[in-house]
Amino acid sequence: MRRHQAHCRRRAARRPLAVSAGMATGLLVTGLLAAPAQSHADDGTGAPIGTVARTVGDARYEPGPCPKTPEPVEELEGARCGTLTVPENRAKPSSKTIKLGVAIVPAAARTPKPDPIVWLAGGPGDDAVGEAKMAIGGGLNRDRDVILMSQRGTYSADPTALCPNIDEFNARAVGLVYDAPSTEHLHVKATKACRDQLAGRGLDLGAYNDTESAADYEDLRATLGIKQWNLYGISYGTQLALVSMRLHPEGLRSVGIDGILPPSKAGSAATWSSARHGIDGLFKACADQPACNKRYPNLSATFDKLVSDLEAKPVTTTVTLPGNDKPVKVVLDGGALVNWMTSATHVAPQVPAALDELAHGKPQRIARQWAGGKLSPAAIGRVAHGLVYGVFCSEWTPYESQEQALKGGQEAFPSFPHSVQAQAPQLAFLRPDCDVWNVPAAAPSIRDVTRGDIPTLALSGSFDSQTGADNGPYVARTLSKAKVVTIPYQPHVVIATSKCAQEIAVSFFENPDAPKTACLKGLEPPEFEIAP
Repeated sequence: MRRHQAHCRRRAARRPLAVSAGMATGLLVTGLLAAPAQSHADDGTGAPIGTVARTVGDARYEPGPCPKTPEPVEELEGARCGTLTVPENRAKPSSKTIKLGVAIVPAAARTPKPDPIVWLAGGPGDDAVGEAKMAIGGGLNRDRDVILMSQRGTYSADPTALCPNIDEFNARAVGLVYDAPSTEHLHVKATKACRDQLAGRGLDLGAYNDTESAADYEDLRATLGIKQWNLYGISYGTQLALVSMRLHPEGLRSVGIDGILPPSKAGSAATWSSARHGIDGLFKACADQPACNKRYPNLSATFDKLVSDLEAKPVTTTVTLPGNDKPVKVVLDGGALVNWMTSATHVAPQVPAALDELAHGKPQRIARQWAGGKLSPAAIGRVAHGLVYGVFCSEWTPYESQEQALKGGQEAFPSFPHSVQAQAPQLAFLRPDCDVWNVPAAAPSIRDVTRGDIPTLALSGSFDSQTGADNGPYVARTLSKAKVVTIPYQPHVVIATSKCAQEIAVSFFENPDAPKTACLKGLEPPEFEIAP
């Protein structure tokens, strides 16, 4: 999961709940690639999938150049590419059309299976095509083609719903008090400027949501001539996968969801619960190691005290970031520390030492990490904020009251100051943002739980503080063929960081009834950094 002020988006999600992209960068593991494909899966006519133009209903797929990406993506070399053209708003007969970029990475096997895997990106607002490294590095193309399509509004779609002004504000905001009224004013001002810019370009902002996106993928399946395929969603992509399972189950062989965001309870209270779950998992891992526990006893109490102390008296420091010689002013208050922590589980071995440094008057490490992702060039102009708010403001805020959101913070972290509890992790100022975004609420059915018997792999990391591991059992209650797997000691989106998770995911698509989980038995906790 990812959004405006939190990242991912994101990672981010990223971010919800985009992996926090700034912190996850560099953590992606190399994958299970085999020899180049010697054969291909076909579209029913004998032609490789994605090489034939086809129109089905109002949708048309056309082969063509590969979608643009901010940097070259090696994993896209040799991909079959094109565009899907669909109505922007299917509820309006006169709707204009939009184009979505498509890239199909061939299977590595000599004889690919006929049912491809479709990668659903995190965010909301991340571009699946740009996540090819994660998908292919995770081994998903071992014996199946992997299909990546830019969700509407994202980086390689036409039109885009990007708003670099929001990213630029996020970079400046590291020097502001996180939850101050003055910060809220500037934050919402940036959101409104984004909305005005996109609406001025003619985008129908009420059409950027999960219902339309799920229909986009169903149209892609039809126009590619695929009878049945598999989904693999990460972070926010798990919400889209669960919506797709409910609205378009007919073409689904199996579904993997990794870093789970259930649409039936998505919102501020859920992000508080997830933060508690993942942070507690990390603190327990330290407490279970004698050296870590001795050097950093009772981390939970240390963290709670730091949040309260910093909220009462924020710390201001300056840091120098890689590639930028100009010192950057960073303000750390209670809200900033909470949001840093939800992403810092990606660098878990450093967390106890970093908190200890902060408690002893050395905020630089945390300040550098807090600012680093937001000021990175990779954080500017890549997230489709029009899709972020299209989802949040039509599907989340209409179905969660301000009182429910606040209660989530109070229950998860009862000792936190009210001003911190009032701004959920990754979602600060969401309600006033949605007031200015001003799109209609989605139909109440968007909050329905997903039911059915589609084989589903529900993957989580025990350190995931963005979409907590308890979401796996939650969604499995109504999915009769769900397999719930929690990877210990791993953060948000386990396929990016865990070889074991990759093996389990690949084995699941090979046999959805019996994924191989033996690798879980040999996993070791991280070796926490122990300062002198």
